Amino acid sequence: MARFSVVVPAHRVQGYLRECLESVLAQSFTDLELIVVDDCSPDACAAIAAEYAERDPRLRLIRLAEHSGTGAARNTGAEHARGEFLLFLDGDDLLLPGALDTLDASLDATTDVLIFGHDKIDWWETVEPGGDRLTEGAEPLAVTPAVWNRVLRRSFWLAHRLRFDEGPYDEIVPVHRATLLAADRQRLRLLDRACVRWRRRRGSSHSTTPGRAHFTLVERYERLLDSPSGPRLFPYAVDHLLAVLADPGRIRPADRADFFRAAARLHRTYRPVDQEPAGEAARALATGSYAAFETLRAAGGRIQAARSALTRHHKRLRGAVMKLAYRADRRRALDPNLAVYSAYWNRTPSCNPLAVYEKARELAPHIKGVWVVAGRHRHRVPAGLPYVIEGSRRYWQVMARATYLVNNASFPGGFVKRPGQVYLQTHHGTPLKKMGLDQRRYPAGTHGISFQKVLDHTDQWDYSLSANPHSTEVWERVYPSSYQALELGYPRNDVYAHATTEDRARIRSSLGIGADRTVLLYAPTHRDYQKGFLPRLDLPRLVRALGPTYVLLVRAHYFYGATASLAGHPQILDATAHPRVEELCLASDALITDYSSLMFDYACLDRPLITYAPDWQAYRLARGAYFDLLSGTPGQTPGAIATDEDELISLLRDGGWDTERTTKLREAFRARFCPYEDGRAAERVVRAVFGV
Repeated sequence: MARFSVVVPAHRVQGYLRECLESVLAQSFTDLELIVVDDCSPDACAAIAAEYAERDPRLRLIRLAEHSGTGAARNTGAEHARGEFLLFLDGDDLLLPGALDTLDASLDATTDVLIFGHDKIDWWETVEPGGDRLTEGAEPLAVTPAVWNRVLRRSFWLAHRLRFDEGPYDEIVPVHRATLLAADRQRLRLLDRACVRWRRRRGSSHSTTPGRAHFTLVERYERLLDSPSGPRLFPYAVDHLLAVLADPGRIRPADRADFFRAAARLHRTYRPVDQEPAGEAARALATGSYAAFETLRAAGGRIQAARSALTRHHKRLRGAVMKLAYRADRRRALDPNLAVYSAYWNRTPSCNPLAVYEKARELAPHIKGVWVVAGRHRHRVPAGLPYVIEGSRRYWQVMARATYLVNNASFPGGFVKRPGQVYLQTHHGTPLKKMGLDQRRYPAGTHGISFQKVLDHTDQWDYSLSANPHSTEVWERVYPSSYQALELGYPRNDVYAHATTEDRARIRSSLGIGADRTVLLYAPTHRDYQKGFLPRLDLPRLVRALGPTYVLLVRAHYFYGATASLAGHPQILDATAHPRVEELCLASDALITDYSSLMFDYACLDRPLITYAPDWQAYRLARGAYFDLLSGTPGQTPGAIATDEDELISLLRDGGWDTERTTKLREAFRARFCPYEDGRAAERVVRAVFGV
């Protein structure tokens, strides 16, 4: 029998579940079983847990047939547990290093319930103390009434038939019952050490969503107070109810009076005769005077009111400088047949938005598509594509009235998303480097990014497109909001499934490349720690070493323009300004890149991928990475690896770039990162977003 059974309910936590599971399985104390209960989660939670179960026999995955709620999932986990002690951990929380060693040392034969400390982390990754007092003599009923901050002896749990409720606040009754029962028998201990890191997510649970679901808390406490232990619990129940009542994030203004009356009824029914109300708010509750409570709340909220007034003032200022035309157009009805597209901060039509645009013209011809382009890039718009110039009168008109918005980056400042507008964020690559809120750990590469603005932009999205489950997990965590993830593949990659031999020959001919040449596409990415295009490779030396049958296509990052230093060499073609990178991929026989997300797209072609990474360590330290590209592990390394110029030349000359081993690596990489790339991604996206 294991010492600990750690129960983790999992529902819509795919962006955090890996870190949660690793925090348990990496504990120095190893005598544990980890039970993950998949509450019929619509995301990748079950797949993630199954992956870890294959690697570590201590993890068991239990799948519920239908979504039943956190309480039911926890009950199922407890029923399957076989350990001596139960520890319940939410799927987005963490067990801190050394926690199980500390808990094990603190438990003895006389302890049925051990309450321990916690700390808190928000989406900014700011860590704060939990705030509970757990020193000797502290009142256990005053501790945060949660199940994840205590260990319970399983025989005690079963003997007293403790179970979680259905719906919100599922843990209130069993947690308080266990605390009272163990305290009465002097089998409860407090441990003044943080063992769990509780995560506060943006708008992700009932505790941060206003509504009448919070009235359930009154019913939970009524059940608890209607017992011999009720008088002892009463003041802590009142404190909890008042805290919820005062929280606008839980009780809406329209519901405040009703919640107050429900709490007052509880107070009137269960208040012990020898207990006087503690504090003005409790006295207002005792008298049932909502007017008195509101007077107190208004007085206590003057500072908050001043802050709100200041915020409103800033909004009025912003509205005052908004173009008058845009303001007027936003009062007009949305055009149900108008879609606005943009790519790479209004550079030129390309990437996923262009593929969606082209498929929408085919499947939804009634929808007119208009592109947003910065004035300095207008000359690059293909003939026949309708467009508006960023910041122009027409720009503000279409932004105000379009029903559909499609972008792989963001629209310029000043855009206000209207109710009824549908925003599809396609992104523009699978993340290897750290993105979104994860970039806060790497300030050298943020260049003054306002992460609050990043979150404000994220809140505009209705859909977030993913090319693979890895992307979905990352986007959910680093861009936390209420959008719907679309795991449909990248539309820009459809061309790889449909291209013919004739298409490849046509593209090569347009580039001036003969059919008998071996074409290597060299596409290094941008580095935050260097300015300009500075390839860490002597390109003329490379082609000299390979011989006259090789051609090197050079595609610099879109941050850079055409590279004058490459002009004139007969075997080196600067393709940085070529409008479609997909055509360059089709024309090539192999890709040489470092950390560019192009590697994930190129894997669709099942052609050799060569990672040339002479500064991998510096790149990881400056920008961070989600996995070790140079590990040689299937699913992480896409093919051959070179870390210096001589090694790269040797690979290409001796055939090491395309071997049985590199083929297997490429297959595993493709399986992980291209699962949806079947040539129909654009169709799926258009049907999902435009409803055709």
